[in-house]
Amino acid sequence: QVQLVESGGGLVQAGGSLRLSCAASGRTFSNYRMGWFRQAPGKEREFVASVSQSGGITYYTDSVKGRFTISRDNAKNTVYLQMNSLKSEDTAVYYCAASWGGAYTAIANYDYWGRGTQVTVSS
Repeated sequence: QVQLVESGGGLVQAGGSLRLSCAASGRTFSNYRMGWFRQAPGKEREFVASVSQSGGITYYTDSVKGRFTISRDNAKNTVYLQMNSLKSEDTAVYYCAASWGGAYTAIANYDYWGRGTQVTVSS
C-alpha cells in the first residue's frame, strides 16, 4: 500500500507561481513512476506531467509545456510540480499518482492516488 499526500495548492494571481509537493509513504518510492493530474470543474481528470523512476525522463501535456516542471527527490520520497506563469485555465484540483510502469501519460497505469490539492488562479 502506498499513500500519497499533496500539498502546496492555494490561490494565486495569473502569472504567478506555485510549487506542489507530493509526499509518498513506503521504502520503495524510487520504483514508481510519478505523475500529476488535474480535474477542473465540469471536466474529466487529465494528465499534466509525469517523471520516470530516476527523474531522468519527463512528460508534459501540451498546455503546460514551458511553464510547469516536474521533479522528484527519491531520498525524500517526494515529487514536485513547479508551476510558473499560471493561467486561469490551470485552475483545478491537482492529484499526485504513482505507477509501477506502462505509459507515462495513461491514467489507467497509475495505481495509487492522493486526495488532491486545490489550485485556483485568479485573473
